[in-house]
Amino acid sequence: FFSSRRRHTRYISVTGVQTCALPISHIKISIDSQSTTHTLDMLEQQKIDLGLVAEPRTSRGLVFLPVMDIEDIFAASPSYLENFRLREGDQADVFQSGNVMLLDRTNITRHYMDEYMALNQIEANNLLEVTTMDLLIEFVRIGLGVGSVIKEFIKDDLETGKLVQLKLDVPIHKRTVGFAYYPNRTSKALETFIDFCRSRKS
Repeated sequence: FFSSRRRHTRYISVTGVQTCALPISHIKISIDSQSTTHTLDMLEQQKIDLGLVAEPRTSRGLVFLPVMDIEDIFAASPSYLENFRLREGDQADVFQSGNVMLLDRTNITRHYMDEYMALNQIEANNLLEVTTMDLLIEFVRIGLGVGSVIKEFIKDDLETGKLVQLKLDVPIHKRTVGFAYYPNRTSKALETFIDFCRSRKS
């Protein structure tokens, strides 16, 4: 009865399910990996009971139970940045002259980043759109360009120096990821799961 964002399935949903691990038998949990947009649609269509999503701007009548905060950043490999400076010069704007990779326009993260870039007058002249965060991160790792990624997903790469976080004049505000569900469509199993999650977070 559970759907999550693709990359969330590997990282955040593990954190969330570990936090809410039920010491109760006879409850079946099926996990389906989808985008936030698709997950919200599936909730509305009653195809799932619970979704792990980025906090929606409008509630849609949903109850949202926060799990953790995430931070959007721009990152690149050191080799890409070094080659870029050799090719374009130290004063060149990596967003205007480099390759910038973003998720496709159906993704809520893309909407969030588009708004940030427009507000801060950041223009990407060479744009590559990618369908999933996993693929985008792999492209950043192999040096295809600068990517809009979630910091928590590349923590090890940043700590080891395999990837570098770009400094921005205006930091990108963190977002919250959590469980969403319709309170008037709960089952006994879902109520048990939610109650236990709330008790673990209190």
